Amino acid sequence: MMLCLPYSGSCIAWVRAVLAPAVLLAGLAAATDVSADSAAEAGGRNLAPREVGAQLMARMALQPGEQVLIIAQPGRWNALVERLGVEIAAADADALGVIQVGEAPAPAGWSTAFTNALAGLSDQERVAALSGVDIAVMLPGARAHPAYAALQEVLRSGQGRTVHFHWEGAYELNGSIKPVDAGVDRLYLDALLETDYPELASRQREFEAAMRGGETRVTTPSGTDLRFRIGDRPVTRQDGNASAARAQAARNLIDREVELPAGVVRVAPLETTVNGTIAFPPTVWGGVEVRGLVLTIQSGRVIDVQADSGREAVLEELDAAGPAGRAFREFALGLNPKLAIPAQGEPWIPYYGYGAGVVRLSLGDNTELGGAVGGGYVRWNFFTHATVRTEGDVWVRDGVLVRP
Repeated sequence: MMLCLPYSGSCIAWVRAVLAPAVLLAGLAAATDVSADSAAEAGGRNLAPREVGAQLMARMALQPGEQVLIIAQPGRWNALVERLGVEIAAADADALGVIQVGEAPAPAGWSTAFTNALAGLSDQERVAALSGVDIAVMLPGARAHPAYAALQEVLRSGQGRTVHFHWEGAYELNGSIKPVDAGVDRLYLDALLETDYPELASRQREFEAAMRGGETRVTTPSGTDLRFRIGDRPVTRQDGNASAARAQAARNLIDREVELPAGVVRVAPLETTVNGTIAFPPTVWGGVEVRGLVLTIQSGRVIDVQADSGREAVLEELDAAGPAGRAFREFALGLNPKLAIPAQGEPWIPYYGYGAGVVRLSLGDNTELGGAVGGGYVRWNFFTHATVRTEGDVWVRDGVLVRP
């Protein structure tokens, strides 16, 4: 039996001293040659663990001795977890084990003394025990576990980093969630493996600089006309860089939460500078389809709500959220061509709107972005035919990404 001491971070150091990295990794890397074919899980969908594992490692840029924790749901990602064990060992980093999410039985070797000790800790003790983790990889299902919330507290304190590999976030055009199927898998896999990361990072830096230069304006054919300034607010560039060096430059929580696939630029504008109208496509509020919705924003607050149908459902949701419900949260622009809305078949919005030309104009709490609005409520609103301008330069025209 091992006992990890809370409040000191000594749990990680002690486990590392008692158990050699080879022992910690024995369960994760039980198979030394994990082929792509071994990923044929969940209905036969092949998720290429060798290629995905190599890309994740490239994005994390692990340094020797870094402490790595994985949170995963047993099932279709087992082969990837095994592959990551091989890669972590090859990088001379230390695998702390895998925290299991859900009730399905986990493969032998996922649990370690470190992960077992976490189970008996209070919330405060869990945060302290995780404060020495250098990087955590959050696989699908991770957000349902107390360790996820604890790691977010660690990130808020200015320590560590996480890779969010949720493999979720597909939406219908009306904002409702689209189930992840083989088509979503293929698009996400291609985006992860084929993105030109240096080019994506360059374009994101250019767009941030353009926003810093003055006023940003977002318009849509249906009547959106919103203007704002970002001043010196943090701009989070999700460019796939999950290195320790990048984390050291983080200015807010989401700078330390690196999303893969990558692609979006996110910012909480200066609240008092946000003015204009947001005209929505047909969307769902409280289970009710709302049409013709137009919100009027003044100094970052919703001052008027109009709709052709469903207005009461909108008001009910905003009222239930308290002051955060009528606060403008963030502007986000997707810049990754590999995550663009598919041109063939029924259109849908990939990965939380990270694709080229997709705009998010969100409501609610923006503290995780470095904004001034609390309250907990968050609502993402997607716009697929927007035009985005910065002081005369057009970056998106009618939903199509262009480069000034």
